[in-house]
Amino acid sequence: MYTRLNHAQPYALGLFRMVIGLLFACHGAATLFGVLGKEALQAGTWPGWYAAVIQLVGGSLVLLGLGTRVAAFVASGSMAYAYFNVHQPDGLFPMENGGEASAIFCWAFLLIVFNGPGALSLDRLIGARGTREPERRDRPTAVTV
Repeated sequence: MYTRLNHAQPYALGLFRMVIGLLFACHGAATLFGVLGKEALQAGTWPGWYAAVIQLVGGSLVLLGLGTRVAAFVASGSMAYAYFNVHQPDGLFPMENGGEASAIFCWAFLLIVFNGPGALSLDRLIGARGTREPERRDRPTAVTV
């Protein structure tokens, strides 16, 4: 059973990355364009409008798996900022300050930073196309004279 789970791990991580990226991009699109039942923010409003740009661009990059680790790092940092500077003054715990989404996104993106994009990513496609694994040659362990 563990062998099958280990074999499916890159695909599960890729699916996780895509779902998290899509959800994050939807938050940004809702805030920037006033879609999905939310009103748009005035352009340049600090910090909400800038956070929405990070959400839309970062979420889209993570969804596609392009520049995944960098995009996930920036997204994680923006959610840490949101939690500590926007939500945490209203209470210590996410349940009392409304910061559950910020906390979950922060940790989910941090997980992606350390685990990479998984399967089905443009990072992997571009990397596989641009590099070729060198042939393995057995190297002698001792020199014979």
